[in-house]
Formats: sequence, C-alpha cells, structure tokens
Amino acid sequence: MCRLTGAESATAVNNNAAATVIVLRAICHGKEVVISRGQLIEIGGSFRIPEIMAVSGAVLREVGTTNITRLADYERAVGPNTGALLRVHTSNYRVSGFTKSVSLPDLVALGRKHNLPVMDDIGSGALLDFGRFGFRDEPVARASIADGADLVLFSGDKLLGGPQAGIIAGKKDLVARVEKDPLLRAFRLDKMTLASLETTLRIYLDEERALREVPVLKMLAAPLKELRLRAEALAARLRDLPGVQAATAVEDVAFVGGGSLPDQAMKTCVVEIEAGTLSDAALAYRLRAGTPAVLGRLRDGKLVLDVRTVFAEQEDSLVEAVRLAVAAGDVADDAAVTGGQMDEMDD
Repeated sequence: MCRLTGAESATAVNNNAAATVIVLRAICHGKEVVISRGQLIEIGGSFRIPEIMAVSGAVLREVGTTNITRLADYERAVGPNTGALLRVHTSNYRVSGFTKSVSLPDLVALGRKHNLPVMDDIGSGALLDFGRFGFRDEPVARASIADGADLVLFSGDKLLGGPQAGIIAGKKDLVARVEKDPLLRAFRLDKMTLASLETTLRIYLDEERALREVPVLKMLAAPLKELRLRAEALAARLRDLPGVQAATAVEDVAFVGGGSLPDQAMKTCVVEIEAGTLSDAALAYRLRAGTPAVLGRLRDGKLVLDVRTVFAEQEDSLVEAVRLAVAAGDVADDAAVTGGQMDEMDD
C-alpha cells in the first residue's frame, strides 16, 4: 500500500466506517474535529458521520453550510481544543449548483499553520485516475498523499475492487498511534481477507495488469464497440432458445453503484429479453433463484441484462440459466411458491 500511495505507513481494518471510527478515536478522542456541513454523509445502513464521530469520542465541529464552505469557516473554528481537520468525499451523492468547497491543498496549508493533522476520507478507494473511464472528480489515494494529507482513509472494495476492508495510509507516527489503540484488535481483518487484499494490491503494482484482471476495472475499461458485438451475439443465442419470444441488443447507460460515482453515467450495451408465457417479473425471479444466480433489471415489460457486467467466460452459463428459466413449469407455479416475493424483490 505504501508503494501504491506514496504513504509512509499503512494499516487495514474491516471496513472504511471502522477506519474512520478508530482514526478519530486514536487521534482525536475528546477533541474537536472540524468538518464541512456539506460532508456530513450517511454511508449506508444508517451509519452517519455525526454518529461515528460520537462513538469515537471525538467532538463534531460543523462549519459552513450544506452547499458553501470556505477556508475562512475552517479557520474561525480552530481553537485550543481542535484535534484535526477532516475532509469526507461525498462518494454516494452530489450537491450541485451554487456550491463551493475547500481544496485539500488549502486545507493542508491551514493544518500546517495550526499544527493540526488533516484527514482525508476518500471513500471509494480509487488507486488510479478514473478520468480514463470518463469519470470526473473522483479522488485518488496517491494524489491525496501528494497533496499533504496526514491520513487518507478508503475502502478496499468498491472502486479498488478487492475485499471489503478499510485502508488507513499516511504519516508513520499517526498510523502507529492507530495500531496501538486497543480497539484495533476488534476491527482487524481476518487472514483470508488479508490474503485477498494483498493479492489485489500486488496486481495494482502493474497498472496495465490491474486494468485486465481486477474485475471492477475490467468492466469499466471494456470498450463500447466490444460490448456491442458481444451483446448482439448473446442476443442471437438467446433468441434461439425455446420459450424466448425476443432478445434484442440495444445501447444503454450504466452507473457504477455500490456507493460510488452516483451521478455519472457511462455508455453500455444491454440485452432486452421477453419470454412468451412468462412475465418479466417471473423470469427475473427464476433467474435470481437459479444456479448460477442471474440478476437483471426490469423495464417496460422486459428483462434487461447489462453485458458490461457479464464476463465473456460467463456467457455460456448465462445462456444455460435463461434456457432453464424459460423451460421450467409455468408462471402459476412461480406465484404459488413465491407469493409476494417477486413484487417485493423487484421493488
């Protein structure tokens, strides 16, 4: 991780929420942490920055407003009991329009002026520039370290593409304080997750290899022309299956999801499927319940499968899964077995 980010030291815990809790506890317990109101995010599962701050023992000091926070707001908040300045990337939502935020270099300069550590929670865990995929403003761990952040926190899954983990990288003395905290033992990774994380990070040492082998990067890097050819070929195979009324390849848009890049779409190709005697919901349920499980989405009475999320080596299994789904029983059987499950799951 140090080689990949340029950090002096690094450690890992079981997710990024845990990383935030233990860093605030180890570095800022009983002290104020200054953060913009526009960055008081909810991570998911009702884990919110104010609650995380309270659990850690740090004291939340909000500055600015939801849409506008200036450097002067941070400066006015600094006092004798200030423990750190915290920036949190809004990885799962965006505030647009009349907005203003403070850049990390400016925040670092303020931290140096007052001898305060600056922590940068970049959330999704990008280890390379996602601008190559057409995405904007996604912070990269190495860039945060280069800009002077004392600690950078991010996920091991999401955009990094490894196992669920929380990475803490930065200054050696601060990482050492985190590692000495008694709570670290409760948050530590198990050996299998560590092995998986190490394997993923070693792949990143060769960026071109990472683009070929890390699944999330491989999906994002797939060119539209290739996806179109694969979608057309897959649609032709599906149309040949008994019980499939129509299968059509069309261009569409996709979103990364998983708490990352919430408002930026990318072009993709999908296959829209209609089964003669099955509703779209019944077909979707059968595919979810099959082996292997196949998850599509429903639109205008059709089941939609995004080829960007299907690897070429999975296509034979996908075709077989659809064949079994359209061949099994009739829709009345699904209704009897699942009750209201189809409607609930599709919602």
